[in-house]
Amino acid sequence: MPRRTVPRAVRRPAVQLTAAAVALLGLLLWWVVPGGGTTVRGDVTFATGVPTGVYARYGTLLEQRLARDLPHVRVRLEASQGSLQNIDMAVSGKADFTIAQADAVAAYLRDGGKDADRLRAVARLYDDYMQLVVPADSPVRSASDLAGLRVGMGEPRSGVSLVAGRLLQAAGLDREKDIVEVPEGIDRMPGLLRDGDLDAFFWSGGLPTTAVERLADRMEIRLVPLGDLMPKLPEVQPLARAYRSAVMPADAYPAIQHGEPVRTVAVANLLVTTNRTDAALTEAVTRSVINSRDQIGNEVHAAQKVDLRTAIYTDPLPLHAGAARYYREVKP
Repeated sequence: MPRRTVPRAVRRPAVQLTAAAVALLGLLLWWVVPGGGTTVRGDVTFATGVPTGVYARYGTLLEQRLARDLPHVRVRLEASQGSLQNIDMAVSGKADFTIAQADAVAAYLRDGGKDADRLRAVARLYDDYMQLVVPADSPVRSASDLAGLRVGMGEPRSGVSLVAGRLLQAAGLDREKDIVEVPEGIDRMPGLLRDGDLDAFFWSGGLPTTAVERLADRMEIRLVPLGDLMPKLPEVQPLARAYRSAVMPADAYPAIQHGEPVRTVAVANLLVTTNRTDAALTEAVTRSVINSRDQIGNEVHAAQKVDLRTAIYTDPLPLHAGAARYYREVKP
């Protein structure tokens, strides 16, 4: 039987239609597929933290990375007191991206904070380790020994203030009655301890914290273990699931620890935005955060913990649509 053929006049439109479809698909891919040529533009405000804290250093280094990866995006860093203020800045629109401790976010959601339903996560970054710093010759051996002493608790709208208060409660102390609270940040607490105006201070940060390292160069200090409080936290704090038992490795602060690890409590830091933030911008920022781990980690050791396998675990916040799109793209 002879082979049937399609007349040339019929075949040509089909070929032309296919070519048009391919061209249209290519155009759509240029706009939709990450890295397909879409130019992300605009101004971005990133709320960090106190000037000598890890949030601020991480923010500075990420700003430098974004300048390279997203040359048409202008990033402005904004200092803050810490996690609680950062959340306020995000929901109010004063910041597009910020860093906040997971427990502070959980508290904001639980308390029905304004526009709490708008909060979204970009990535789980690294863990903050609770550090209780005292002079080397201090009689304080546990948090319960802080009774009657002058204790730096962090600035009022900081994550460290939130966690320190809960740790004191787990230790059986009332921050309003049993200690003399000094509401200062990491930029001032080391100096106050060195000058004898503080007996101890709490700090919540990545390891190592520069301000603590510098203090160790000026005086002999010691880290008080806090790990014994972890089992007691669920008894006094409904949001205790945000915390985990952790160990500060012996080399976190070699001049302080003298080869000894320190048991403590840790809490995750989240890179936070809101559902108002553009999806393409958020996807691009997520890519830069993950790809800059080694570069930033060379200067901020805590950033070495940023990892694709853990970045998506952003409880209690859902991922922003742009961040989720990036993780789907790179999923093995």
